[in-house]
Amino acid sequence: MAILSKIRERSMALILVIGLALFAFVLDPSSIQDFFNSTKVNTVGEVGDETISRKEFSEALEAYKAQVGSRLTDMQASKQVWNNLIRQKIYKAQLAEAGIEVGENDVWSALIENPSVKNNPQFLNEAQLFDEAKLREYLALTKSDNPALWNQWSSFMGQIKTGLENTTYNNLITAGLGASLKEGELEYLNNNTKMDAQFVYVPFASISDSLVKVDKSEIAAYIKKNPKTFKVEASADLRYVKFNIVPTKGDEDAIKAEVADLLNDKNGVKGLKNTENAVEFIAENGSDIAIDNNYNYKNTVSVAIADAVFKGKVGDVFGPYKDRGYFKVSKLTEVVQIPDSVKGAHILIPFVGSQSASQTTTKTEEQAKKSADSIFKLVRRNKTKFAAIADEINPDGTKGKGGEISWITVAQAFNLDKPFGEALYFGKKGDIKVVKTKFGYHIIRIDESKNKQQAVKLATFGRKIEASQATENTIFQNAETFALALANGGKFDDVVKEKGLTPQSAFSLKVLDETVPGIGNQRDMVTWANQSENKVGAYKRFDTNTGYVVAVITNKTVKGLMTPAKAAARVRPILMNEKKAAIINKTMQGATLADIASASKQTVKTANAVSMQSPLLSGVGFEPKIIGAMFTAKENTVFNNVEGTNGVFAFVVTKREKPTALPNYDTYRKRIADQRKGQTGLMYNAIKDAAKIEDNRATFYGIE
Repeated sequence: MAILSKIRERSMALILVIGLALFAFVLDPSSIQDFFNSTKVNTVGEVGDETISRKEFSEALEAYKAQVGSRLTDMQASKQVWNNLIRQKIYKAQLAEAGIEVGENDVWSALIENPSVKNNPQFLNEAQLFDEAKLREYLALTKSDNPALWNQWSSFMGQIKTGLENTTYNNLITAGLGASLKEGELEYLNNNTKMDAQFVYVPFASISDSLVKVDKSEIAAYIKKNPKTFKVEASADLRYVKFNIVPTKGDEDAIKAEVADLLNDKNGVKGLKNTENAVEFIAENGSDIAIDNNYNYKNTVSVAIADAVFKGKVGDVFGPYKDRGYFKVSKLTEVVQIPDSVKGAHILIPFVGSQSASQTTTKTEEQAKKSADSIFKLVRRNKTKFAAIADEINPDGTKGKGGEISWITVAQAFNLDKPFGEALYFGKKGDIKVVKTKFGYHIIRIDESKNKQQAVKLATFGRKIEASQATENTIFQNAETFALALANGGKFDDVVKEKGLTPQSAFSLKVLDETVPGIGNQRDMVTWANQSENKVGAYKRFDTNTGYVVAVITNKTVKGLMTPAKAAARVRPILMNEKKAAIINKTMQGATLADIASASKQTVKTANAVSMQSPLLSGVGFEPKIIGAMFTAKENTVFNNVEGTNGVFAFVVTKREKPTALPNYDTYRKRIADQRKGQTGLMYNAIKDAAKIEDNRATFYGIE
């Protein structure tokens, strides 16, 4: 009874135990472990004993995105941040093992030497010298009053610390990467020793591929023997069909008619032909292209209307015509004779509110005008004085150049400012004018111009050539019909053939990829393809920038070693050559090269002055293995059955000529040392390869 009583008292505990047992039965044992291990859920990766938490990775990613803006995609930023964190943790671990720590004083010393800090006006004293106390005071106030700004400074100092750790470790390694004079001597000998040899060569290609067979098990054994070469990440292969939304001929005809309709008067409203203000008319009718205020030469006007425009007169209209994805109509509003480029000089007086005004600008617009008029009187007949005043007062890049404006095109001049462009282009050599622009008051001098020719202004209305709603609906229906056929059990290739479509393929889409060949950025498609719940044969319709795609998963590769089927193209030639070498070896019999040549039905060839520096054999090609073997081979001795890159060799070194000894090999020693010190990247990769790194970023992006 006592036992039954105890069982009753602890019935809830028993139920919990039984429940967990059943739970464990359903789930994989590792899942149970992960269920109770909350750190696993919050971890993005591991580097040795160090973890990279979701919080750490997320914060680093956000900071990096804020720094680079939109220059990188999400996945590009993710890759860069991941690599930065891996490098940071590897170097930190290496320094800790060496008993070295980058401390606060080291970071501070680097901070105050940073040019962006050292030259910041905020931290300069009255003598315009850097004041460390001002920086300390600024940081203390920032920390207490502006948390957001303080976080930026903390991040900046963190970057400095990481950079110091990287540099410290690299310096520590490279300090021990010198080279001896003996190594320099060996380098000199290896590069400059010349050899004469005779050889017999039986190429692999002389054995028919049909005589050797490589089966799947041999490929699998080779992969297992060389695992580093054939490591693969989890990935998926797709087949897909694109349903691009493209305007039909009917769509184009409708758009062309709509644009043509704007030329003529309608319901008492003047069309483009008769309107007095073409620019206003185009704006009111919602053109899809911006108004072009530039003067255009014949070579910058659409070829569809260029000839007609330059034979026309002001008020003529042209079109509708097709140009760069638009249907357009244009009205000729101005015809002028202007050069294609002008060279001149200017003096600029900014006033408060003008675009070239600075904190020190005090002149009002009226005062600037008076100054410009006064200067104009001084310089209009004196180039020397013009240059001197420009060098003294100009606030732009022409200061120190006598105010000189180098050759400038009409588009450049008018894009800067319309009055500025008119002053330069509607005058003659030697003209000096006072002109007000958005930058201030200018005294502008025209020095030279070239290639004067006819130019025009066109008021152009454009309507983008796009698919109609009806066409979009039809394309959508086509995509849906294709997907429905798959849903009803149709095979992808059969449905493609039935509907006369063109399929495409995408191979090895990895979990963190974001582009699909032939489509572009399609992160959603990559994520879907790599989700464990989506098996081979799963299909889905996706929206793209140009329409729709229906994709089907054709293969999924698990993380680990490449399958024999995938590796066959790389491994089969290697194994075939090994088997061909065995066949060739049996034919290369004999004590002399002449005997071996006769037995293998080849001829004895000669190689003169070959070296390790350039491992080429005449009539054979690149053969570093054979040249290397010749370098150490005993002279006048036959070496047979030596496998090279292109075939099997027998050879005799008839002469080995060493170079003249040098009095000193320091040049070669330094070359070796410099090469080694410049290979910190290779050193880091070696440390990285040795580190135990686990990358779980896929879970961060929702791929299980």
